[in-house]
Amino acid sequence: MNKGEAVNRPEPSTSGALPAALPAPSCEGPMLVGYSGGLDSTVLLHLLAQSDQMRRRGLRALHVHHGLHADADEWARHCIDLCRELDVPIDVVRVAVAGDTGDGLEAAARDARHAAFAECLGEGAILALAHHRDDQAETFLLRALRASGPDGLGAMRAWRRFGRGWMWRPLLELPRQALLAHARAHGLRWIEDPSNADDAHDRNFLRNKVMPLLQARWPHAGAAFAQAAGLQREASALLEEMDAQALAMVRTVDPRCLHVASLAALPAPRRARVLRRWVAETGLPPLPARAIAELAPLLAAGPNPRGEFAWSGAAIRRWRGLLYAGLRPPPPDTAPRYWDGRAALHWSGGELSLTPPGPAGEPRDAITPRFVVRSRQGGERITLPGRRHSHALKHVLQDLGVPPWSRERLPLLFDPEGELLAAGDLVLSARFDAWSRNTGRRLSWRG
Repeated sequence: MNKGEAVNRPEPSTSGALPAALPAPSCEGPMLVGYSGGLDSTVLLHLLAQSDQMRRRGLRALHVHHGLHADADEWARHCIDLCRELDVPIDVVRVAVAGDTGDGLEAAARDARHAAFAECLGEGAILALAHHRDDQAETFLLRALRASGPDGLGAMRAWRRFGRGWMWRPLLELPRQALLAHARAHGLRWIEDPSNADDAHDRNFLRNKVMPLLQARWPHAGAAFAQAAGLQREASALLEEMDAQALAMVRTVDPRCLHVASLAALPAPRRARVLRRWVAETGLPPLPARAIAELAPLLAAGPNPRGEFAWSGAAIRRWRGLLYAGLRPPPPDTAPRYWDGRAALHWSGGELSLTPPGPAGEPRDAITPRFVVRSRQGGERITLPGRRHSHALKHVLQDLGVPPWSRERLPLLFDPEGELLAAGDLVLSARFDAWSRNTGRRLSWRG
């Protein structure tokens, strides 16, 4: 290694070693170890590699190469070499760490690492991570400093769903000192990341400055914080049962929608928890701290207030007494487009198509007219099948229950003379409906 002694080679010691066997995980499945090359993950990999049962599960290691340090390539080679010694297969995955997320480089690296873990984790597989009791204490303190509630103060769970499988932290009840003793007892080699000494990172500041000071006065501070996190998880589990019941009471048939009146009737603390649980279940980014206060106008009584709360590419909107949650799509297309229907037309993040496509050898205008596709501008009218007079498109879409934000993204189909033929595949004019039946062509809009 260059640039100093980046790999520790301690003298063997026999004091304070960990038990040779770890408790079995809660389910069967292939075992993937997140292996950074540091002390913690080196001990975890060593313990798992000693287990015949884990090897029968298909024990593998995964090293995420962030490329953030000059010695990152050397660290990856160190991990490969140690895995070769332990006879454990290893994959090295390179990731690009976003530098402009607003949450700092440490958080961006963690997000990139977790994305790589999720991508590599097979169906029902188990990702083993080496977080220990000291990490748990630090996480508890960090969450407390962010004014987290019981869910956040519960810190890390030893076992939870992750990606297509599970995340397992078998060392979470053990102090780092026990891991260090085990590494020394077995002569293990590990990497010391110089960034761990940088107190500019909040976690490093707690680890290097705050925790030693607390433990000098209260030697069991780390264990106490970890135990407090466990108590918060127990309280959170009780709350979650009632949250699930409350969410079921305010749901609609569409899991992305809630009844505003039923939600507003809940006590404010329960309502906040239900909103966070709902958003989590829809797979959207977690609600930020300001969300509950800023969502209050959308829940207000009165003549159907409208508006939205947006965050991290997602949005919650209200319309007709319902809250809708979803990702915010890109801006709708506005420039008119000519379309002959032979190939799918990409429009406002969706796709407009006529199926089946016309025969390739037919003249362009033999079976398909030329269409003009554009977005709504207001004032459009359409003559529906079985009707003699035209209707305002706005009223037709309102009667169908199409929310305003969906209406603005609908592709409107016109003939070259400007007659409105269709709004997506939701509304067809009498003329277009007859043409569709006569030709066997069907309009489809996936938006």
